[in-house]
Amino acid sequence: MTHTAWFPPRKRKTHSCPAMPVRILIADDDASIRRLLRRLIESHEDWKVCGEAQDGNEAINKTSQLNPDVIVMDLAMPQMNGLQAGRAISQKAPETPLLLLTVQQVSKELTTEARHAGFKGAISKSTGSEVVKAIEVLLQRHTFFQPVRSDVFAW
Repeated sequence: MTHTAWFPPRKRKTHSCPAMPVRILIADDDASIRRLLRRLIESHEDWKVCGEAQDGNEAINKTSQLNPDVIVMDLAMPQMNGLQAGRAISQKAPETPLLLLTVQQVSKELTTEARHAGFKGAISKSTGSEVVKAIEVLLQRHTFFQPVRSDVFAW
């Protein structure tokens, strides 16, 4: 995995009240995947799913309405795919980290496309357990792009 810093931390208001949970928007056209992601995300003590979207257009609208701290978005969605939606969201809310999910392996080409679209991370759905780790890395203002097997040094 490549981890690189990408911008300074967003300033959060600090008061004497308890810490606000990290608010995460899920965008995926498959309801069962959204449910699985919700369970994974909400198993983290300080995280909350603030909304769900079924396609790229809805993800853009919900981002404006909900102002999430992180967006987890599927690549292949109807009407507008994740890369297209990511570009639009990055223009309106460049400080919001975007994590791309895909059924395919995360190739060098996909990593390049995702970075150009504004994503700070990309992982394969086949490694769902990495979702929590990827979000943690993005919240630390680093990138998280899962290497394909050919990118990994083999002994």
